Amino acid sequence: MDSLIAAAARALAAGDSLAALKRVSLRDDPPALALRGIAMAQLGEHPRARELLRRAARGFGAHEEMSRARCVVAAAEVALAMRDLGGSPRSLAAAAATLEARADRANALHARLIAVRRLLLLGRLEEAAAALGRLDTRGSPPTLLAVTELAAAEVALRTLRTAAAQAALARAQEAAERARVPALQAEVAEARAALDRPAARRFQAGGEQPLRLHEIEALFASGALVLDACRRGLRAGDTRLPLARRPLLFALARALAEAWPGDLDRNTLIERVFRTRRPDETHRARLRVEISRLRALVKSLAHVQASPRGFALAPRDGREVVVLVPPIDGEQASLLALLADGAAWSTSALSLALDASQRTVQRALVELEQASRVRSIGRARAQRWLSSPLAGFTTILLLPASLPLE
Repeated sequence: MDSLIAAAARALAAGDSLAALKRVSLRDDPPALALRGIAMAQLGEHPRARELLRRAARGFGAHEEMSRARCVVAAAEVALAMRDLGGSPRSLAAAAATLEARADRANALHARLIAVRRLLLLGRLEEAAAALGRLDTRGSPPTLLAVTELAAAEVALRTLRTAAAQAALARAQEAAERARVPALQAEVAEARAALDRPAARRFQAGGEQPLRLHEIEALFASGALVLDACRRGLRAGDTRLPLARRPLLFALARALAEAWPGDLDRNTLIERVFRTRRPDETHRARLRVEISRLRALVKSLAHVQASPRGFALAPRDGREVVVLVPPIDGEQASLLALLADGAAWSTSALSLALDASQRTVQRALVELEQASRVRSIGRARAQRWLSSPLAGFTTILLLPASLPLE
């Protein structure tokens, strides 16, 4: 490795992309191309970075397997930044194994952290937690230690373990300060700020009360029957009942929960659940069917009782009923939560993260664009979607699989 390549690598490790480019910007040999690609990625020029890394990988010879593996890892991180989540993770896993076999533990750990971050974006929290538990970070650079703790904090936040999240973020901050990388320090600060922002709203007859993450955790631990409109389910203590894939039953349960401790008349239920202003006998018959289904589904948590004018929700063991609603209104709340990270998402990546069809996501994006809540850049396969960061609250509970209700 010549002196310019070594100096550029040291500059990149310190987060100084411009200093690295000054040393290798006019060179086209594979090591210089790889460093230029990483520098361009740090500057946000992801398509250019991806092309440079591909050229670098092609330029390394058969005997330079470790260099090619490093290019694969860098390209995977660029794909993650571009929210290109459709590729197979096998090449990244193979690159990590190659680097581990050649004693490049730092880059092997980096590759595995990229895989963990991809799982987090896709909402696979259990897989991400298991992968984090297998990582050996002893003797790792402080930059990688900070990234590891940030990933651990995100898993804890999205499973509502705020004490574990606070401990992980404290370790991340300590590592980031030792790394002296401003971008990493800012990321840790932003993650810590999420703990103090409202994450949901508690619906009450007299209005709404904003709740922070630790208050939501305490609410779930209180034993109350919680209608969770963030993750679309019912919860009482450790018992969870998912309703995300049963929209009619969820709408029915939410209407009854909002009316608790009173009842709700049949016509109002029909209007809210079936979205019609002219109920007839067919609607009333359908309501009886859906009430029977809901009654059977929630019998371990509550009774659905008939009243002279409609129906009422009666929790078991005299529990209180609490309705938890998202910090932002609308059917596309989870979509906006993903776009709120400031990155440019493709439709395919959004459909993967939300576990929805691309056509469904496209329709929602068109509606949000017409309402000036999102904007698109590029066309056809290069089209990406952006949204302004949502200030004043956190959307942790709206992200895919944020609570184990599925």
